[in-house]
Amino acid sequence: MQDHPWLVGIVGGSGSGKTSVANELVRRIRKGGAGALLLDMDAYYAPLEVVKARFEGRPINWDHPHAFDLELMAAHLSSLHRNEPIRKPIYDFNLSDRTGWEESLPPQPVVILEGLLLFALPELRDQLDVKVFVDTDADIRIIRRIRRDTKERGRSLESVMEQYENSVRPMHLEFVEPSKRWADLIVPTGVENRRAIEMITHHILGRMQGRTDND
Repeated sequence: MQDHPWLVGIVGGSGSGKTSVANELVRRIRKGGAGALLLDMDAYYAPLEVVKARFEGRPINWDHPHAFDLELMAAHLSSLHRNEPIRKPIYDFNLSDRTGWEESLPPQPVVILEGLLLFALPELRDQLDVKVFVDTDADIRIIRRIRRDTKERGRSLESVMEQYENSVRPMHLEFVEPSKRWADLIVPTGVENRRAIEMITHHILGRMQGRTDND
């Protein structure tokens, strides 16, 4: 029986550098000769109408689990475990809404997933084979978030700070930081920690080589 894809979860607070870690791991794994697929939890925000209904006229908290389509993401992880292809949703941050679906994505030997809440939610966490937490100081995270949201998403500094104070920080303390206890490995500072990235890559490629040797 064929082994299921190896699911590696990358979690960290907003601005921690988890996306950079995920991208670097995919690059290194592919360079090492193994197939790798990257999935970001941000693509799994629920459709805007669904999110509005869940918050019932209250301000939408985009860092709360209710903002996400957890059922779809859990179903996609299950499909990947069964070596079945998935169609990843397309999410537009300017519209705050899902706008369509990508072409069918075939499973790869390694699937790297990154997102805020992967460890906090058992329906996602329990499907992961390896869990990595990117641990970055809060001041660095807020600086990175300000740069990203003002430059890439056209938001004002005031709106970024207000969201950080009202939802990002509270949700980090409630969901993200406590989920660190589920991590198999904690990586301080993010992609700048070259030794940690090398160790994770070596471990993954070693496992893939072991599969090949046993075939």
